[in-house]
Amino acid sequence: MKLSILRETDDGETRVAVVPKSVQKLIKLGFEVSIETNAGHHAAFTDDEYKKFGATIAKTSKDAIANSDVIVKINPPSKDDLKHLKKGQIWLSQLFHRLNEDLMAELKEKGVSALSLDAMPRISRAQSMDVLSSQSNLSGYKAVICGADNVGKIFPMLMTAAGTITPSKVLIFGVGVAGLQAIATAKRLGAIVEATDVRLECKEQTESLGAKFLMVEDDGVKVEGGYAQEVSADYLAKQKEVVNKSLSQADIVITTALVQGAKAPVLISKEQIEMMKNGSVIVDMAVAKGGNTELSKPDETVSHQGVKIVGVSNFPAQLPTNASELLSRNIDTFLAHLVEEGKFKWDMEDEITKETLVVNNI
Repeated sequence: MKLSILRETDDGETRVAVVPKSVQKLIKLGFEVSIETNAGHHAAFTDDEYKKFGATIAKTSKDAIANSDVIVKINPPSKDDLKHLKKGQIWLSQLFHRLNEDLMAELKEKGVSALSLDAMPRISRAQSMDVLSSQSNLSGYKAVICGADNVGKIFPMLMTAAGTITPSKVLIFGVGVAGLQAIATAKRLGAIVEATDVRLECKEQTESLGAKFLMVEDDGVKVEGGYAQEVSADYLAKQKEVVNKSLSQADIVITTALVQGAKAPVLISKEQIEMMKNGSVIVDMAVAKGGNTELSKPDETVSHQGVKIVGVSNFPAQLPTNASELLSRNIDTFLAHLVEEGKFKWDMEDEITKETLVVNNI
């Protein structure tokens, strides 16, 4: 089987789906591996490194697609990619299929089968294949660094001859993979950290990292596939009451809340932003899915009454080398799960295969 890795073309994207070390693993699985020229350039991986590990170099994406049985990318296919796809090929990338019905229909019509990396089930045996978790880990770290860059204070307490500097206060909305890493990073930098989440089981995880958990006195919300489902207006109102005091005292607020297959919930209103301290910063990690604040804008910093709202839609792209290495391990492990003796086994009784094969033209 011939497998090609495409260069990413989305604005601001610096990652590559497969790094040179993974090429060896893919060859052992039975693939002939090709990569579009300069696909790894922004992540510090050269064409020569790919050739050293056994890959050939395709001059264009058209060439890469034309000569492939399997095409691998991080992001959904571009219009140009779609133009060159042909019947019987297998496409592998993030597809966000619940939000991209037209794209799924087009792949189906072309006779292409599609595996969606973001549809990986949240089960223990799939953890090593879960791109959302691996990338969220890096995002949680980078969001704290972004907050530190934008606030006019240091994180730790500092005692000097000129007086004592009190530690910064950090408030984190959402205690998933990104939120937990944000808590750990902020604590390592010396901040006082508080966190809140609609899932009550997050309390123990938060406290284990040394942060205070702000809890709504309620039964919490339904969780499905590792994600909280849409939250009622009544619950959000109760959550606002609980967090408003901490919000008004916070130096940095990081929001991470997502709902699978839907727009991100608005957790911080314009009115709440106006009660925050002058000079404080909000880093909205959910801005690509609509944002967790009323004023967030994708890849922009909005200033409102002395508060900065920083919206970054792709934090992992700011750490392209590490992000690509983790993605590549997720992908080569996933392919190892799907392939046996040089062929896809397509075990539709297997939860991983069943959930990720979002367009089935097998």
